[in-house]
Amino acid sequence: MDDDAMVRTSLRMLLEVLDMRVSTYADAASFLADPMALHCDVLLLDVRMPGMSGLQLQDVLNERHEEVPILFLSGHGDIPMAVRAMRSGALDFLQKPFDEQRLIDWIVAAVARRRANRAQAQEHADVRRRLGSLTPRERDVLDAVMLGKANKVIAFDLGISLKTVEQHRGRMMSKMQARRVADLFRFLQHQEGVSVLA
Repeated sequence: MDDDAMVRTSLRMLLEVLDMRVSTYADAASFLADPMALHCDVLLLDVRMPGMSGLQLQDVLNERHEEVPILFLSGHGDIPMAVRAMRSGALDFLQKPFDEQRLIDWIVAAVARRRANRAQAQEHADVRRRLGSLTPRERDVLDAVMLGKANKVIAFDLGISLKTVEQHRGRMMSKMQARRVADLFRFLQHQEGVSVLA
């Protein structure tokens, strides 16, 4: 996003050569009015724009808890401005004129990180959905399996037959889409890193 049409055009042409889908905006209001804009992998943002400044837009996005990776590009930036932007979560602050290759490298890395984060978030959501599909007894069996308990011990602890444990365990493994116990450890180890889980 830049108020200079020539800068927007040149950035669009540079990035479209790399087969990136690019949307440009002359000001913050245009960006905020586009419902698809917040799904971008990276936001290139000028500091000084008509109306809302780039730093003010960053504040709005932070207030809305929108996790949009931002790279500031500015011909008018100074150190306090860059420090403020970085403290508010910007990934970088480049002065104009900037080296095109450095910008391309930065964008490629930022897009890769964003896509990896989205894939990881989807995996966490899938595991949470699978955990939510378990019955209370299947969850008891899962917890016992995660503690390394054998089926006979689980049956004794839960006061049920070995055959019943095997049935619950089979259904639990199927719902969790796990072929072996190691898969369960992998799913749940990653799941612990999701802060929304209690």
